[in-house]
Amino acid sequence: MHKQIAIAADHAGYEEKELVKKTLDQMGIQYDDFGTQSTQSVDYPDYAKKVADGVARGDYDEGLLVCGSGTGMAIAANKVPGVRAAVAWNEEIARLSREHNNANVLALAARFTPPEEITKIVKAWLAAKVDGGRHERRVEKITQIEKEERQA
Repeated sequence: MHKQIAIAADHAGYEEKELVKKTLDQMGIQYDDFGTQSTQSVDYPDYAKKVADGVARGDYDEGLLVCGSGTGMAIAANKVPGVRAAVAWNEEIARLSREHNNANVLALAARFTPPEEITKIVKAWLAAKVDGGRHERRVEKITQIEKEERQA
């Protein structure tokens, strides 16, 4: 079972974040909500960083982010070394992001994904397991790129 999940959204993803929290509650999964707490306009990088930092430090096993397209959150989260954030718009993409890319942060597109799909996507991502094998070698190459960039 999952130890702990960090979750956050910007204003565009606030309502969908609340839906995701209900899904996590139903699954018995613990989480910490890093905001935002309304639909008032905020800057998504601030929230992506909070979740990404927590995942990178190992305080959380996974992170869930929600914004309008998912893309901004994923870009910001991926700036934190050790984070592999993926945008998923359906169950298969979510599952593959975990199995093939060992994604530890999932970014969701509130404006483009129906609420019932968001629930299915989150469940599929949380249930998926890392495949290893040839995929492990590729994920390790991503880690190597991070190391080289930090040394540069």
